Amino acid sequence: MNKPLPDIVPSLRALANPQRAQIMDWLLDPTVHFPPQRDGDLVQDGVCVGAITDKTTLTQPTVTSHMKMLDAAGLVTSKKIKNWVFYKADLDALDHISQVFGQAAIRSSSAT
Repeated sequence: MNKPLPDIVPSLRALANPQRAQIMDWLLDPTVHFPPQRDGDLVQDGVCVGAITDKTTLTQPTVTSHMKMLDAAGLVTSKKIKNWVFYKADLDALDHISQVFGQAAIRSSSAT
């Protein structure tokens, strides 16, 4: 039996933190929320962890911890350029979450 809802629990846990949810929101539209970067394209390569830190009131180690959790949940991808790590939203993962809830809603409405 396919269990899609339990499959996305790690992603939902990662997004349950308001700070991580805010960072994800920013990463979904990086050109609006972040200034141009010296290294790496905001859309193609992602956003430098330093830029994410600058936008938050958090320390760099805290932001790094949040980003590692989002990465482990499969919500972002990371890429190292020079000495920095760049993160971008994994749109396929977010689409998967949306599909799981869409399918659950269809099953729920069919059952009534």
